Amino acid sequence: MLNNHSSDTTTRPAAYPVLILLVVMLLVGVFAEFYDTERDLYWPGYLSMMVFYALIFFIGLYAARVRASNRIQDIILAGRGMPLMVAVFTMSATWVGGGYINGSAEYTMSDGLAWVQAPWGYSISLILGGIFFARKMRRYEFTTVIDPLRQRFGRNMGAVLSLPAVTAEIFWTAAILTALGTTFGTILGLDFSTSIIISAVVAIIYTAVGGMWSVAFTDILQLILLVGGLVLVVPFALTYVDGWDAAWSAYNDNKGVLASFMPPLDGWRHEVWGNSYWLWWDSMLLLMLGGIPWQVYFQRVLSSKDEKTAMWLSIFAGFVCIIAAIPAVIIGMIGDVVSWEDAGAIPPESPALVLPYVVQYLTPPVVAVLGLGAIAAAVMSSVDSSILSASSMASWNVYRPLLRPDISSEALIKIIRRIIWIVGISATLLALQVKSVYELWFLCSDLVYAILFPQLVTALFDKKANTYGSIAGFSVSLILRFGGGEPTLGIPMTIPYPMVEEGIIMFPFRTLAMVSGLVTIMVVSRLTQRVCPPVGLRKPDEK
Repeated sequence: MLNNHSSDTTTRPAAYPVLILLVVMLLVGVFAEFYDTERDLYWPGYLSMMVFYALIFFIGLYAARVRASNRIQDIILAGRGMPLMVAVFTMSATWVGGGYINGSAEYTMSDGLAWVQAPWGYSISLILGGIFFARKMRRYEFTTVIDPLRQRFGRNMGAVLSLPAVTAEIFWTAAILTALGTTFGTILGLDFSTSIIISAVVAIIYTAVGGMWSVAFTDILQLILLVGGLVLVVPFALTYVDGWDAAWSAYNDNKGVLASFMPPLDGWRHEVWGNSYWLWWDSMLLLMLGGIPWQVYFQRVLSSKDEKTAMWLSIFAGFVCIIAAIPAVIIGMIGDVVSWEDAGAIPPESPALVLPYVVQYLTPPVVAVLGLGAIAAAVMSSVDSSILSASSMASWNVYRPLLRPDISSEALIKIIRRIIWIVGISATLLALQVKSVYELWFLCSDLVYAILFPQLVTALFDKKANTYGSIAGFSVSLILRFGGGEPTLGIPMTIPYPMVEEGIIMFPFRTLAMVSGLVTIMVVSRLTQRVCPPVGLRKPDEK
């Protein structure tokens, strides 16, 4: 009787909201079918989305109920007790999101394998992070990626460095939601705004209620759905291009030297590559090194139960990310070489839609439904993680130290949940605007690489780094980065960088900004040791 009663009280609170969600989504579908005369709703796909979202919603709320706690570390870091396999799943699912999968297929089709950099870049980033950063961060029991910066360089500098980190997470969330709205609007016939709002509300609710445990447990299901759904798609789609060998041969004929994974070592001399060779390396280093100083990454590292788990979860996730990208890359190749007319299908309007088009038009209906569920799972696994990461930093590194240093754990948890809603709604509103979301996200990625990476490296590994060095390095990185201009913000190029082609700077000025900032921190810190003695790292219980 005791066990039955315990089970009922655990599942009922999660089951009722799920039923409400299903009813609301069904009513939305009926409304779209009868009142939006310009679109025809694809009901099999829409019903599959309802089921997948309901299942994810249930698991998120169930995890929140089972792991209910009033401890701040439980909300942000799952009580620092996350086992290895759960941690690997949530780390991998966070990286293998909607932009990662859709982008890999898109660039495979449009620009060739050589420019499909995200799988390799982010995978190497996870492996490097595991080897060099994860153990030390976990050893000092930090709560966010900003904590070591705040300890070493001061409270105010920590708050300043939080800004690019928090905004990067918000814009990442908005970019992913935008991709979701475009995909579902095209394939399901569902209104762009409706797709975004439903997805965002589901992710915000279970993230606010359960924190890191809800995100982690839903990530397990999402990664399984994602990989399983896309793996099922590939063999059916290959039948339209006469198998793998024929597809690979045709793809090589179409793309030529761009069908390789990397440019040749003397690529700057090659007529196809030219100056874009240097842009390739600038982008690759941005992914490999700039992928480390993200809260969404360290939130999983710091949630692990010990240093060894922190290291291995990152390394294992790096290899999972490479493997998970393979189906998307193959789908991009198929989309490039298939004769859409002979297949009786409609060619995609742009390469960005190649993944959902292959899923819908080159596979049987049942497989297509599972494939659309995989796309939805990919998006949700990144959205919830990013919302929680941005909210954790905003509350822990900005609100708490600057406004209420003595705030209690219970009060801070309430603040975090409110900020989750604020961050989620802000990202949703940005996504609904459509314009410039991707450009803003790329800009924030630049800032994370150029500004945060040198700050984090010196905070963790340079014992002589001090506040003056941090300020100087920040200033140098910022000047060199924005000296290249920023069309998104209307900032013109003020530094005459070489290799400018059609308004695009091929010279690796982002890497120049990062390296210059790193060197500046080290040099200025050593010149100002007497007037500004460095402060060492310490655990929370150490003074």
